[in-house]
Amino acid sequence: MHTPKHFEETRIEVLHELIRRQSLATLIVMGSKGLNANHIPLHLSAAPGSLGTLRGHVSRSNPVWKDFDPAVLALAIFSGPDAYISPNWYATKKETGQAVPTWNYVVAHAYGRLRAIEDPVWLRAHVDELTGHKESAFPEPWTTKDAPADYIARLLGGIVGLEMEVSRIEGKWKVSQNQPDANRKGVIAALESTGDGRALDMAALVRQRG
Repeated sequence: MHTPKHFEETRIEVLHELIRRQSLATLIVMGSKGLNANHIPLHLSAAPGSLGTLRGHVSRSNPVWKDFDPAVLALAIFSGPDAYISPNWYATKKETGQAVPTWNYVVAHAYGRLRAIEDPVWLRAHVDELTGHKESAFPEPWTTKDAPADYIARLLGGIVGLEMEVSRIEGKWKVSQNQPDANRKGVIAALESTGDGRALDMAALVRQRG
């Protein structure tokens, strides 16, 4: 990923926060027919490994769990807020006309060696951990104990786990840091005026990084 220094994010805690908030990853592996991309929720655990470990699962009918080259690092991409940025929002456009459109976005790339796991004990623990993390925000969290045991066992038999200890992680926060203060203020005001959730998230990031 091309990342100019002013857009680079290297703080592990910031990258991990994005991964935990935006858990749906684009998982890219090298398969028998070339690059293969799947969209899979991946849960981040702090250990093992200094950069954490990603765990997820796929249906047994998805060939990715047995069609990937273990010698080639897998890549998991986690995308945060993004927004189109119009040059009309820049104060300098009114002064010089020298402005062009761009796109602001936040992204983390995690690399590591992928392995497939069929162990039912591991799968049950993984599903409990994943749902526990996501359900914790609700007043009445759902757990696997809310469903019939034979039903859960049958569904667990239809999935395969994926685990990747992160060996490298990169982050890019392109949120108008390269613009003068007047331009950033124009971007924030325009994004906030839309009322759109992702635009509001981006406006907050521009303000934070400014």
